Amino acid sequence: MSTVLPTGESGVRVLHGFVSRDGGLNLWAEDSVAAPVPIGARGVPWHPFAVPAAELPAGERREPALLTLPSTGAGPLPSPQVGLPLRRGVRRARVWRVPSVGVPFLDADLAAEFDGRVSPAVRWLIELCGFAASLVRRGRVLPGVRLDGPRPAAWWRPVLIGADAARHATLLDRMPPACRAETAAGAETRPARQGDTAPDVASAAELLTVALERLVDGLVRTRLAETGVTLADDGWLAALTGEPGFDAPHDELDELIRTLDAWFAQAARGSEVRVCFRLSDPREHEPVMPGDVPLPNDAWRLEFLLQAADEPSVLVPAAEIWRDEFAPLRRWTSHPQERLLAGLARAARLWPALGDALRGARPAEMILDTEGAHGFLSHAAVLEEAGCGVLLPAWWRRSSGLGLSLRVRTPAAIANVLKDRTTGLRDLVDYEWGLALGGRTLTEDDLADLAKAKVPLVKLRGRWVFLDADRLAAGLAFLSRGGGTMTAGEALRVTRLLPPEELPLPVTDARGEGWLADLLSGELDERLELLGPPAGLTGVLKPYQIRGLSWLAFMDSLGLGACLADDMGLGKTVQLLTLLLHRRDGPALLICPLSVLGNWQREAARFAPSLRVKVLHGADRTVDAGDADLVLTTYATAVLDADLLASIAWDRVVLDEAQHIKNSAGAASRAVRRFPARNRIALTGTPVENRLAELWSILDFVNPGLLASAHTFRARFAVPIERYQDEEAAARLRQATRPFLLRRTKADPGIAGDLPAKRHVRHLCGMTTEQVSLYQAVLDDLEERLSDWNQERHKGVVLAAMTKLKQVCVHPALLLKDASPLPGRSGKVDRLEEIVDRALGMGESVLVFTQFAKFGGMLAPHLTARFGVKAPFLHGGTPRGARDAMVAAFQEAEQPGVFVLSLKAGGTGLNLTAANHVVHVDRWWNPAAETQASDRAFRLGQRRDVHVHTLVCLGTLEERIDQLLVDKGVLAERVVGSGEGWLTALSTSELRDLFALAPEAIVD
Repeated sequence: MSTVLPTGESGVRVLHGFVSRDGGLNLWAEDSVAAPVPIGARGVPWHPFAVPAAELPAGERREPALLTLPSTGAGPLPSPQVGLPLRRGVRRARVWRVPSVGVPFLDADLAAEFDGRVSPAVRWLIELCGFAASLVRRGRVLPGVRLDGPRPAAWWRPVLIGADAARHATLLDRMPPACRAETAAGAETRPARQGDTAPDVASAAELLTVALERLVDGLVRTRLAETGVTLADDGWLAALTGEPGFDAPHDELDELIRTLDAWFAQAARGSEVRVCFRLSDPREHEPVMPGDVPLPNDAWRLEFLLQAADEPSVLVPAAEIWRDEFAPLRRWTSHPQERLLAGLARAARLWPALGDALRGARPAEMILDTEGAHGFLSHAAVLEEAGCGVLLPAWWRRSSGLGLSLRVRTPAAIANVLKDRTTGLRDLVDYEWGLALGGRTLTEDDLADLAKAKVPLVKLRGRWVFLDADRLAAGLAFLSRGGGTMTAGEALRVTRLLPPEELPLPVTDARGEGWLADLLSGELDERLELLGPPAGLTGVLKPYQIRGLSWLAFMDSLGLGACLADDMGLGKTVQLLTLLLHRRDGPALLICPLSVLGNWQREAARFAPSLRVKVLHGADRTVDAGDADLVLTTYATAVLDADLLASIAWDRVVLDEAQHIKNSAGAASRAVRRFPARNRIALTGTPVENRLAELWSILDFVNPGLLASAHTFRARFAVPIERYQDEEAAARLRQATRPFLLRRTKADPGIAGDLPAKRHVRHLCGMTTEQVSLYQAVLDDLEERLSDWNQERHKGVVLAAMTKLKQVCVHPALLLKDASPLPGRSGKVDRLEEIVDRALGMGESVLVFTQFAKFGGMLAPHLTARFGVKAPFLHGGTPRGARDAMVAAFQEAEQPGVFVLSLKAGGTGLNLTAANHVVHVDRWWNPAAETQASDRAFRLGQRRDVHVHTLVCLGTLEERIDQLLVDKGVLAERVVGSGEGWLTALSTSELRDLFALAPEAIVD
C-alpha cells in the first residue's frame, strides 16, 4: 500500500534538523514532490515528502527517526520554506517516520552540501555548534565524571558564566519546536491510523543541556587529539583524551567526583560579578567643576564598571569602587577592587589599548578620540565573548541604512503628457546617483566628511553612524560613474523593485521630477490633470470616475498597462468606454465572461454609441477588426481562437473580470498574453481572491516583466506576507504595485455618499423531520465509508458526503432527485418564501442565488406559482441572447419580481440594481464569491439599501462553517480558500465533529 499527497512546485528541498534524546545532532530533509512510500499494515507511516538518507549530507546512517510534526488529516504540513500553499484543515501533531543521518558537528559548510533550502531548525543547530566551539576555544570547560553508564566515564563539561549564561538562555528561548520533534520510544508499535495522538517529546531545556555537553566533550577531545596531547597512561586522566570509560575503586571515585564538583562550583561562583565597559558618544558636556579639566567636544568616554551577573541592571562605576567607604557589592564579593583590576587585566590581553588605563593607581575610565572609540567598538564582540559586559550606544546595534539614491528628471509634467502622445517608457530621462543614509540623500558636504574620515565612524547630520567600510567603498566607487540618461522604463523598474544585481547597494531613496515624479507618488489619481468628457459620451461621469479616466489616459500615453481595481459596481465599464472615446488608434479587444458579454454591448450602445462594436462569439464567428473600434469576446473563445487573435495588431487588449487569469499557468492566461497590443488594461473588483500570486499574474499581463518573474515575486513578497505577515514586505509590495494599480472602494470618501447601505442578515433555519432523517442517513454512510481507510479515496468520499449534506439542508427533493413537490418539506424554502413575500409586499425585487442548478430549476417555477410573478432562472447553460433578455426584462420591469441565478453563472459582471434583496439559499463558503454575487445589486445605480440574506441550517455543518467565516472576518477567504476542497484535509474525528447533527436542528 502507498500514499501520494498533493504536491506543488517541483524540486524544492528543505534541510531539517533535530536533537535526539542522547544529545546527538541529526538531519533529515523534505521535498515538495511526494513519492509513493511503503506503509506497513501497522506502525508509524513514512513521511511522504521525506528525502532518502543517501541524498542527505554526509553523516552517520541511523535507524529511521520518529518525529512528531504538525499535520492535518491529509498528511504532514509542508514547512514554510518549501513554498507550498497552506493546507486547510484542523491541525494536530502526528508521528511520521523519516530517514535521517547523525552528524557530530554542524556548520554552514556542511549544510551547504545539501542542494536546497535550510530550515530554522538547522540554522539553530549551526548556532548551537558555534556556541560550543566558542566555549572550547576560550577554555570555558572543565573535566568531570559521568555515572549514567555501566562504567564511570570522563567528560568535558561547559562552564556557563556571565555572557555565556545569557547566550545559553537565549538559545533555549529560541529553540524551534522542530529541534525536539523526536518521539518517545515505542511509538512505532502504534497503527498508522492512530498517529493522531502525539507522544511525549523531550523538554527543550533537557535537549539543549545534553546536546551542548555532547558537543563540548567531542570538540575538546578532537582538539586534544589534533595536537597530540595525552594526559596519562591510564585511569581518569587518560579517559579525558581517549576512551571515556575508566575503572576506579569506589572510595577514590567518590573523592574524585567531590573534588571535581567543588572545582566546577567554584568556577560558577566566579560569575558573581564581572567587569563591564560603557561607551558614551560625544555630546554636550555638563559644566565642569572647579579643578576639572574640560573635555573636548569630540571626546568619547569609556567607563569601567562592575556588573552583577545575576542582576545585570546593577552597575557600579569604578570611581565609586575606589572610594574607601564603598560597600554595595559586598553580598556578591568581598574584594571588588581586586575583581575590577583582575577583569581589566584579562580584558587588556584582548584589547591592548587598555594597558594605558592600568598604569594608573585607580583606573576608572578612558577618554578616547574617534579613532580610539572605533578601536574599542571593533573589539567589543571579542570582549563580550570573553565574558565582559559591554554597553554601547543604541545606534551601534542598528543598521546604518546605507543605500543609493536616484534622482530622475523628466521634462514634461502630467498635463503635457496627456496632450503629447509621443511621451512613453522608451523616452530618455536624466538621472543622477547619490548615497543615501536612512532614506535621505547625502549632500556634497556629507560626502566630503566621509572622505576625510580616518575610520568608518562618522557624525552626519547630528548623529553618529558606523558605515561598513566595504559597503561605503563600493557606494563611493559607484558614484564615480556620475549621471547620464536611461529610459523611463528602466528608471521605473529600478525604483519599484529591488535593484538589479549590478548595483552594489539597494536603492533606498528614489525621486523624480516631472511626470515620473507624479507617477511614483502615491496620490497620482488625486494630482492628475483631469480630462474633460470626450466627444461622443452620452452620460455624466462622477468625480472619481473622471479621475479614473484621467489616470487610465495618463498610463496609456506612457505606454504603461494599468489595472483598474475599483470595487464592483463603481463603474469600471463606463470608465473604460470613455477611455476608448478619448483615444482610438486602432481596434481594441475586450475579453470578458460570457455572462456579461451582452452587458458590454448594451453599455457601449448607451454610453458610447459612436463606437463600432463587434462580437466574436458563437459557432459561425469571424472578425474583421479593421472596421471595428471594439471587439468583444469571451475567455473561452479567446482560448479557442488564440491563433486568430494573436495575428491582429490590437491597439488595446482589455480583460474584464481579470481574476479569470489569476492562474498564470492556465489556458486563458497563456492565451491572452500572446495577443499583441500597444497597451493592456485589466478590470477587476477582486485583484486578490486567495493568494498574492493572483495579483502578480494580472499585473504581469498588463506590464510583462515589470514586476520581475513569478519566482522572484513569490520570494520577495508572497511568502513573507502570506506566511509571516511581514509588514515591511507588504509596504514594499504597495510601493511596487502603486504606479500600475488604481484601487477605490465603496467606503472611500467621495464614493460612499453615492451608494446606499448594505445590510447583512443571517437566518438560522430549522429542518423538517424528513431533512433530519436524510441528514443522519448521509452521516451514517460517511462513517461507514471512512472506517475503510484509504488516503486516495478519502477526498472523494468527503466531498460527496458534504455535497449530499448541503443538498439535504436545502431541500430533500434535491438529494432524492425525484421531482417531488417543494412546499412544506424544507425550513430554508419556508424562510425564503417569507423573505420574498415581505419584499414583494413592499414593492421590492429579490435575487435568489444557489450553487445547485437543478434546485434553481425547481425553485423558479415554484416561486412563480407561489407568488404569481415571473421568476426567470439564469444558469451556465442559458444562451447568451436569453441571458441578455432576462436581465433587460428584470431591470426594466415596472412590477417587483424574483430572479433566480446560479452562483457561478450570475455571480459576476451583471447589473441587477432593480433588486435590493439578495438571498443566498446555500453557501459556497468563499466570502469573495458571495460578495461578488451580492454586488450585482449593490452597485452604482442602486438607490435603496441592499439587504443580503444568508440562509443557514441550525445545528448542522452549515452553522459551524458559517461561524468559522464570521470568526475569521476579512481573512476568511485565505483561511478556507476557494470552494470547499479545504474540508477534505480534515481527519475522521474532525469531520465527525463538523458534520454532526445537533438536537436543535429539528423544528417540526
